[in-house]
Amino acid sequence: MGRRLAPLTLDNLPDIPRPCRKCVFWELDPVSGEAAVQAGKPELEKEAWISAVLLEWGSCGRVVYVDEVPAGFVLYAPAAYVPRSLAFPTSPVAADAVQLMTARILPGYQGQGIGRVLVQTVAKDVLRRGFKAIEAFGDAKWTAPSCLLPADHLLAVGFKTVRHHPRYPRLRLELRSTISWKEDVEMAIDRLLGAVQKEPALRPL
Repeated sequence: MGRRLAPLTLDNLPDIPRPCRKCVFWELDPVSGEAAVQAGKPELEKEAWISAVLLEWGSCGRVVYVDEVPAGFVLYAPAAYVPRSLAFPTSPVAADAVQLMTARILPGYQGQGIGRVLVQTVAKDVLRRGFKAIEAFGDAKWTAPSCLLPADHLLAVGFKTVRHHPRYPRLRLELRSTISWKEDVEMAIDRLLGAVQKEPALRPL
């Protein structure tokens, strides 16, 4: 099984799940996001956002392919590029961190270690750019795949709560802790990004 990770660009944007291509939850503030949906042009806004971030900051995501078939993606950027982050009661994201916006592993590819590979790739990229941590807004009442990641799974893979909230805690992962993750958290990472059930069927890399 061949795996390949590619930076997210406008060329491979169609390779992420269609609902995610049409989602501008993070890319626009709440008012602008609602206006884009009402105008029927969220995909255009998504493309414009990715284009702007690519020009100013560089790659803001990764797409993973298994045997050249899209299997998942992750999206991240400094909070200055993520207007929605300011709408959370636990904002702002720290200046020395990059925000993990969202991620997804498609059904059929979950439980294969792909989530771990994605997160470690993000960690290495963020470290290379001089940041010290990854932060995310978790959903403490998560029940189904959405724009937010479940808070309990973020905690399970090494994130720590830096600002408490009954629904939207802000969590932080110090990057030095991602370099040598132990095998006992690999299942949790797969569950985090794959949104699988409590007993995922894991297969070795």
